[in-house]
Amino acid sequence: MAQRKYDIEDAVSAQSTGADTSAQPPPEPTPPHVKPISKVAGGMTSALVAAKFAWGEMGVVRGSRTLMQLNQKQGIDCPGCAWPEPDGERSHFEFCEEGAKHVADEATKKRVTPEFFAKHSVKELAEQPDVWLNQQGRITHPMVLRENASHYEAVDWTEAFALIASELNSLASPDEAIFYTSGRTSNEAAFLYQLFVRQFGTNNLPDCSNMCHESSGTGMKEALGFGKGTVTLEDFDLCDAIFIIGQNPGTNHPRMLTTLLQAKRRGCKIVHINPLPEAGTTRFKHPQEFWTWLGAGSKLADLFLQVRINGDVALLKGMMKEVLEAEERRPGEILDHNFINQHTTGFEEFKDALARVHVGDILDQSGISKVKIEDAAKIFIESERVIFCWAMGLTQHKNAVANIQEIVNLMMLRGQLGKPGAGLCPVRGHSNVQGDRTMGIWEQPTDDFLDKLGKEFRFGPPRKHGLDTVHAIQAMHEGKAKVFFALGGNFLSATPDTEYTAEALRRCKLTAHVSTKLNRAHLITGKQALILPCLGRTEIDQQASGPQFVTTENSMAVVEEWRGRLEPASEHLLSEPAIVAGLAKATLGSRTSIDWDALVADYDRIRDHIEHVVPGFENFNERVRQAGGFYLPNPIRDLKFNTPDGRAQFTVHPLARVNLESGQFLMMTMRSHDQFNTTIYGLDDRYRGIHNGRRVVFMNPDDIRVNRFHDGQLVDLVSHFEGEERVARSFRIVPYSIPRRCTATYFPETNVLVPVKYFADKSHTPASKSVVISILPSSENDSSRKLS
Repeated sequence: MAQRKYDIEDAVSAQSTGADTSAQPPPEPTPPHVKPISKVAGGMTSALVAAKFAWGEMGVVRGSRTLMQLNQKQGIDCPGCAWPEPDGERSHFEFCEEGAKHVADEATKKRVTPEFFAKHSVKELAEQPDVWLNQQGRITHPMVLRENASHYEAVDWTEAFALIASELNSLASPDEAIFYTSGRTSNEAAFLYQLFVRQFGTNNLPDCSNMCHESSGTGMKEALGFGKGTVTLEDFDLCDAIFIIGQNPGTNHPRMLTTLLQAKRRGCKIVHINPLPEAGTTRFKHPQEFWTWLGAGSKLADLFLQVRINGDVALLKGMMKEVLEAEERRPGEILDHNFINQHTTGFEEFKDALARVHVGDILDQSGISKVKIEDAAKIFIESERVIFCWAMGLTQHKNAVANIQEIVNLMMLRGQLGKPGAGLCPVRGHSNVQGDRTMGIWEQPTDDFLDKLGKEFRFGPPRKHGLDTVHAIQAMHEGKAKVFFALGGNFLSATPDTEYTAEALRRCKLTAHVSTKLNRAHLITGKQALILPCLGRTEIDQQASGPQFVTTENSMAVVEEWRGRLEPASEHLLSEPAIVAGLAKATLGSRTSIDWDALVADYDRIRDHIEHVVPGFENFNERVRQAGGFYLPNPIRDLKFNTPDGRAQFTVHPLARVNLESGQFLMMTMRSHDQFNTTIYGLDDRYRGIHNGRRVVFMNPDDIRVNRFHDGQLVDLVSHFEGEERVARSFRIVPYSIPRRCTATYFPETNVLVPVKYFADKSHTPASKSVVISILPSSENDSSRKLS
């Protein structure tokens, strides 16, 4: 009999302050309203929504001025996605709707003061929805929640640092501390942070990459010896075909749509592979081309393959079989034999294994007809230059690393690496998640990096590998880790198994978060808790030597400088580097010889050290001041593979079989259009037709009928994993175009259903895109009203 655990309404036992606060948002008071899905992305609506949001949060003049500086050379960096800016001339409006929301959200005039925390207890705040928490504004003072207290209270920075230092230094081992990092952290802050953590004595540096593109890095590193994308933005001007798989650019990377539109207009073929049709890859109206606002928009995707959830390996194998069969019909004309023979290993083993895969299994697992697989393969074969783009739709499965490596296999068949207009493009979802890893935010640092770090700062870095995100959660839950520190992010809402994670955090002696705004992670705490408010990307960073700038690395490995232009939200805010330095001084004391104050006084000094430690940053301060920044080295573009034999590796993987019992479905989690990661701006997802609500489950209409459900029915979702059940209550059924026995929901609402021990092989990324669930009529009162 299955063990039911972590019911959303179950009380979670814990001994710490705030044990009676909810780790989950409250149920929605009214059902969402469903309208017809949008058939086109962008256009006048997108422009108006961006302006309305920006002006509403920042004011008309301040908002307009800020948006005009966004993503400009030496301007303000969008804290949103990591899609790159053009190398040459840039538009005066180099931002998208989502970027405008994100910047306005950070630069809001609303403030969360000590008086706010005095008025609202932690328990009262936990009863509010996530969108309400975010809408309260910028946190103005450091705040502490003392043991057994019900309210946060103001604390000065000296006492806050001393409290953290005391708890860290009282640990039996440095490995009892967890130091998390969000992708919003700049290169300079990330480098200082990992330096402090390693001088403290641990490699426990989990980060948000563990939960998103870790599978991309792991898969590419094994196959190619390099874990980053291999293309530049210029390659999109040269390619003949673009495959977009497991990605929704219209919501998650809207500026990418401009690149796709430009490619489409010059004749490039675009193939979209995804379980759900998405407006952004169907049709697009460029918001700056006002003369197109009244038309139907430009069609982007030439071919849409509505693959079953986690049917990607099967689909890719199907395409590869078509490529090999075409080679048999036209020997020497299809495969790039020179590339395969000179630069790869394992082709014959790969070819033999693929021949043994039955076409019937491919069609069954992928849900795609043979005709459509042939159509996709034809586009691939007939295109001299191909780019493959992907995001979390591929990286959050148990077989996620295999997903990535099958793309590599396919691309190597025709030598689509190391030439202009072709290559691999994992599209990162946070502005500096890639840069943080480059700076050393990794629980598995290489010996070479540690050797250089130790030599530069004259100490012996720890060599034992640390804990990634899922194993850090387990360590806290088991009492093996007792202090949790987060440099940015909303850890509770971003991670899997929400109630398990909440219990893990409650078992800590101290939890501390560097933040700009209130989120649910501040309300589920250890015995003591701190909120440490920092400057935002939009704000002036004034230090002893004058105003400072910071740098980030985008998805295509461009490092660029960014300068805040707005006055800080409060005089009590510190920059992230200053917070790290203050914590390091308080914790390490005489154990460190580093002049932390000097590094914070002038960030050029931090960059000088980065130059000595991190490859590719030669003359860092000089090159980053050049308009547009500089590219980091990319060995794949030069056909250099840092693998044991110096060659790219063909790999062999089984089909990803999903065995569902009667009444079970495969669920994927995803963002809404009013959301950036765990930050909820509003309750609408207009591209999918959802308004004023988020607790919905998208289902195939035939599944609704066969299982005797109905449109708008209130249901509970139950996940199944190794004999355990997890429950999320009160979701409304929405009929949608999605493959049979597949469902989709929004995160973080359904993260409660994702088991902490269910993660990708090798990369340990939570398998949030393939959760087995059953759907039951809700135990709550059901109005039985239809939503559409």
